[in-house]
Amino acid sequence: MGGGKDCRAAWLGGLVGLRLVDPDAAPEEPEVGIARGGGRVQKKLAEIVEQEVQTHPERPVEVFASDEHRLGLRPVTRRVWAPVDERPTALGHHRFAWLYVTAFVSPATGEVFWYLSNGISKPLFEALLASFAWEAGAGRERTIVLVIDNAGWHSEAGLTVPDGLRQVFLPPYTPELQPAETLWALVDEPVVNKHIASIAELDAIIAERCCHLAKQPDIIRGRAGFHWWPRKTNPN
Repeated sequence: MGGGKDCRAAWLGGLVGLRLVDPDAAPEEPEVGIARGGGRVQKKLAEIVEQEVQTHPERPVEVFASDEHRLGLRPVTRRVWAPVDERPTALGHHRFAWLYVTAFVSPATGEVFWYLSNGISKPLFEALLASFAWEAGAGRERTIVLVIDNAGWHSEAGLTVPDGLRQVFLPPYTPELQPAETLWALVDEPVVNKHIASIAELDAIIAERCCHLAKQPDIIRGRAGFHWWPRKTNPN
């Protein structure tokens, strides 16, 4: 599902999607350095954006971030208000069936692309990259620098990366530097403290929620818009 222009459920998965990680995948060396602090990441991203501007001066350069989120039939619980001396309750039935939400977000503008799948794997991520690149106009309308973590299925070994899209890897164990991580509380909102009967029902609820959020760039930017994130660079 795209950034609000034509929002519809986009499912990718099947048997390939059920394989979580390519056993031969190895994490990439982080292109943004090994420091945990945001300062080095900010500096390196600025350098990479400048490189892409010099390489492709005819089109804008924009920095997106991407992350995956697992939701299932195990209830999502949060604290709630309750009368004094009364224990709050929430309906739930623990079952271990899952779907995955993948977000590609521009923190500077609030533009976001959502995809739902039934698993995670390198072939699936390759398909997601291709879909995102096409919908976002990577290589045609703009160059996209994509910031992701070092999960095995993200590694570039054996992965086809579309033209106009450059992957950049965060240092290990730095979720605080990933703007897409901030979106999951928004995605979870309609299922918090609720019993969901089936994956089909969960899929419908989350698809509707993602479509709604795709039309709310101000809300997305308010969450994911880190102050140090590179702004869109337009051609001279």
